[in-house]
Amino acid sequence: AKNNRQAYAVSPWAGKNVSASSWGTGRAVARIPRVGGGGTSRSGQGAFGNMCRGGRMFAPTKTWRKWHRKINGTQRRYAVASALAASAVPALVMARGHKVDDVPEIPLVMDSSIESAKKTSAAKDILAAVGALADVEKAADSKKIRAGKGKARGRKYTLRRGPLVIYKNNDGVEQAFRNLPGVEL
Repeated sequence: AKNNRQAYAVSPWAGKNVSASSWGTGRAVARIPRVGGGGTSRSGQGAFGNMCRGGRMFAPTKTWRKWHRKINGTQRRYAVASALAASAVPALVMARGHKVDDVPEIPLVMDSSIESAKKTSAAKDILAAVGALADVEKAADSKKIRAGKGKARGRKYTLRRGPLVIYKNNDGVEQAFRNLPGVEL
């Protein structure tokens, strides 16, 4: 998740859009820059400082923050290989929370004829036949409204991951499986 973050920062002019200068000493007021002019409640108010109302924040955020993290190429390949190998160990797959008690073996290799499945009902029957439907139902039951601000930003729901379907040519298999909750292709 680290390497697809988008940069964010405050506007470089935020809190700096007034011409203000310090009144200096001798007026029995703090030496913070103050807005000039008259005739409005803003004149004479402190400006610019992070402790002022309407001032800029302390250390405004910049877009050139380090958003991404590098990882050595060998380490990255090793991690992918380890993850792929772990997906073939039933104990580890179960420990991650997948319901795979009824699946004959992990990973399960099936006939290429399922690539021509056209309907989601057919896809459901295929998963039921190999005992993977429990994992799909677990994902469906886990659909919850996300905690935090993500709800307002178009990421309203969270759900668990289900089975991963890997295919070579798409003869309708993607359309058949994509609407099942938690199923990835």
